[in-house]
Amino acid sequence: MAKISLREKIKQGIFLLDGAMGTQLIARGIELGRCYDYLNIDSPDTILEIHQSYFQAGSDAVITNTFGANKFALARHGLAEKTTEINIAGARIARQAAKWEKPVLSKVEGYVLGDIGPSGDFLKPLGSLDPVQLKDAFIAQAKALLAGGVDGFIIETMTALDEIAIAIEAVKSVCGELPVLASMAFDKVADGFRTMMGVDVESAVTKMVSLGIDAVGFNCGTVSLNEYVELAKKYVSTVKALEKTLATSDERRVTIYAEPNAGKPELIDGRAVYKVTPEDFAAAAEKIHLLGVNIIGGCCGTGPEHIKAMTRKLKS
Repeated sequence: MAKISLREKIKQGIFLLDGAMGTQLIARGIELGRCYDYLNIDSPDTILEIHQSYFQAGSDAVITNTFGANKFALARHGLAEKTTEINIAGARIARQAAKWEKPVLSKVEGYVLGDIGPSGDFLKPLGSLDPVQLKDAFIAQAKALLAGGVDGFIIETMTALDEIAIAIEAVKSVCGELPVLASMAFDKVADGFRTMMGVDVESAVTKMVSLGIDAVGFNCGTVSLNEYVELAKKYVSTVKALEKTLATSDERRVTIYAEPNAGKPELIDGRAVYKVTPEDFAAAAEKIHLLGVNIIGGCCGTGPEHIKAMTRKLKS
């Protein structure tokens, strides 16, 4: 069976992403503070095994192990010059899992999303980043992911509108016809939900939609499962209101995706521990889906068992 494009696939109903990468690396004894992205070079079999486990659990797509693989984030580990190598390797490892593991289960090759995370700094004048240099860094990362064979891009865990706008513009400048998904990380505050930089849901969705991406979403943050459902409801109502103002029928269809954490972590012996069960996570995912969200995965604290439970709940 021929694989249809990712852009078309995500319009056809429930589409399941994978869960956390960092959580799985820690569970395998990888020490905190290490450059997880460099494991694409240093320990590719470990990364491949994690991607395979998510396909086995029911994921339709896996996300490359390149969340922190832009040159600014890699520079903190002395690895800025390895940007291209790390991203190409990350994409190829995920592609290998998609090509060989997923067809065993469903007769169709899986999908790979190239992961792009924040720089870890702020743009001037709040921080030291120059907008042109930041855009160039995201372009370099996107080009390397493209060379490695991704089916699309996912820009995650952003908290500032200026940075997510630059990331989207950078990726769209090189991605051709491949789809782009983008999400921001929200916390629960007195007046609803805001990112660390004070961005509310309406501002986030309006900005992302205006940049012509294929799906807008939320991931990570510090909220409970019930609050993720509340956040999804806010996203859906915001999108519905926005769709009424858009001109054409194509523009009027705004796709939403969600990647909740496994609830709020508890600090135990200095480490964040997520105690949400796979069954509870799947129940929350079902509530999010019933609100109108068809693309769902997991973020911090989730693993293959959470995705497997979600698959049973949403695709049974």
